[in-house]
Amino acid sequence: MKTLQTALLLSVIAILATLPMRVEAQSLAAAEDSSSVAVFAVPAQVDLAYTRPTQETKLRNYVFDAFGPYPIVGAAGVAGIGIADHSPKEWQLGANGYAKRFGSDFGIAAISTTTRYALAQALKEDTLYYRCECKGVFPRLGHAVVSTLTARHGEDGHRAFSISAFVAPYAGTMTAVYAWYPGNYGTRSALRMGNYNLLGALGENILLEFF
Repeated sequence: MKTLQTALLLSVIAILATLPMRVEAQSLAAAEDSSSVAVFAVPAQVDLAYTRPTQETKLRNYVFDAFGPYPIVGAAGVAGIGIADHSPKEWQLGANGYAKRFGSDFGIAAISTTTRYALAQALKEDTLYYRCECKGVFPRLGHAVVSTLTARHGEDGHRAFSISAFVAPYAGTMTAVYAWYPGNYGTRSALRMGNYNLLGALGENILLEFF
């Protein structure tokens, strides 16, 4: 539990450090608009001002999310935690061990992000984050939570469940477990790490919503 709390804290710090660049990278004409998601009570409504992002905008955001400062800082922090906890135990400590863990964590993040954007492209989903037009802490918090597993669909931008957002957090961890992690790691470990990735996505949405 202490390790998880530390990892989440480092993720929050990393996201805060890169928010100004991320906001600039996602500067769409409709970026200040959002779906009219009202928390816990009112169903989502269509945002009449919605404009689908261009391929150039989606590509720019993919490059930033997969290879920008946030995944680099995040991987560096998680690798440090892995060294402190000696996890995985089969990997050595020291500089070589840190480099291996950093490469692993960065690879997981890159694969997860690539999966999200590739599936979104194939399924015609818009997984970019749009701030809520609503006011108040709880409605905006609800919008951030809902946005973690939903995306914009169609030309009208209606919000619906997102397969890409659900699958992506687990794609990277599954790949890592069966490609380069020690043999004693299996599906259960991959799903557990994928859950942490999903929580990280939720935390990022909350920060983007309020900051």
